[in-house]
Amino acid sequence: MSNDHAFPPKNGPLADVRVVELAGIGPGPFAGMTLSDLGAEVVRVDRPGGTGLFPGHPSQDVLNRGKRSVLLDLKRPEGVAAVLTMVERADVLIEGYRPGVAERLGVGPEPCWARNPRLVYGRMTGWGQTGPLSSSAGHDITYIALTGALHAIGDAGGPPQIPLNIVGDFGGGGAYLVIGVLAALREAERTGRGQVVDAAIVDGTAHLLAGTHGLLNAGRWYDERGVNVLDGGAPFYAVYQTADGRHMAVGAIEDEFYAELLAKLGIDEDLSRQHDRSSWPATRRRIAEAFLSRTQAEWTDVFAGSDACVAPVVSLREAAEHPHIKERASIVEHDGLLQPAPAPRFSRSTLAIGNRPPVPGEHTRQVLRDWGVVDADALIETGVAVQAD
Repeated sequence: MSNDHAFPPKNGPLADVRVVELAGIGPGPFAGMTLSDLGAEVVRVDRPGGTGLFPGHPSQDVLNRGKRSVLLDLKRPEGVAAVLTMVERADVLIEGYRPGVAERLGVGPEPCWARNPRLVYGRMTGWGQTGPLSSSAGHDITYIALTGALHAIGDAGGPPQIPLNIVGDFGGGGAYLVIGVLAALREAERTGRGQVVDAAIVDGTAHLLAGTHGLLNAGRWYDERGVNVLDGGAPFYAVYQTADGRHMAVGAIEDEFYAELLAKLGIDEDLSRQHDRSSWPATRRRIAEAFLSRTQAEWTDVFAGSDACVAPVVSLREAAEHPHIKERASIVEHDGLLQPAPAPRFSRSTLAIGNRPPVPGEHTRQVLRDWGVVDADALIETGVAVQAD
């Protein structure tokens, strides 16, 4: 029995935007998810065999929530023709192939613009469309390595520490693709012409480092790990272990916040020496000793309601149960999946998590019909398209 069914219209600020997402991994799907969260209609064009990198069942892949899936073989001309027909009704196309792959398949910018001159063509890569490494393989860790970001993260004297893949893939990559797409959509409204958005993780990650470069230029940032104010080098911006082996995060940068931190810890320090680097080792030892005297729960109670900028370090599952996160519903369980709620929030537009992540090809027949592909049944019969059960 077919899973085809109609989806209710969305109410977010992008409710009139239609997006074709050529299946990829990581930052591309994150951008598609974000556009869907904001109200856009997003159709993911999956390929036979899938991407092969998601370890669970496709219905658990939160990055594909709110989307419909059509499965097409883009190595066959009929599959390419179907995508180009869909492009005629799209505002945005997102792809995450290596440079030149979309062109070889026949779904590059030029054939798409021949069908729809207003189309915004979003390209998500690690290295970008140009440059010596543009055709090379890579992953988040290699991209952020060449921007200086990875070098800056970790303890003094220790190796660089991997910040999950949120700095590169999702921060410098997917988020910047969304920014570029929204800007290009606005420009297309004025000019009637689309353009390519070249979103490279190396570019976005470098851009995220603007504040750090400002401090570096001012001589307030040493180009090494764990010796600066915002990298754990300062005792008032660090993580400390508690008596039960858990941790508290401290971010008491401002004078008054630092004073409150010391008061709550019961430490008598010379406040005027807060930014005296020569005093940092001794101050760190005293703060560390203080935190080791009580459990995380006890310190959480001590700092509750204070402006010392101290918070308990909690796990992913614990975060969903924290009173603040829970009241704002920043992390929720939806369709049996723990996941972040759409962000940011708007004063008039209502955002909501869309349908559960689809199985590849779950909506093939209905999507093709909805998007003007008249020979949907023939494509399915010949195997160019697949309708999943």
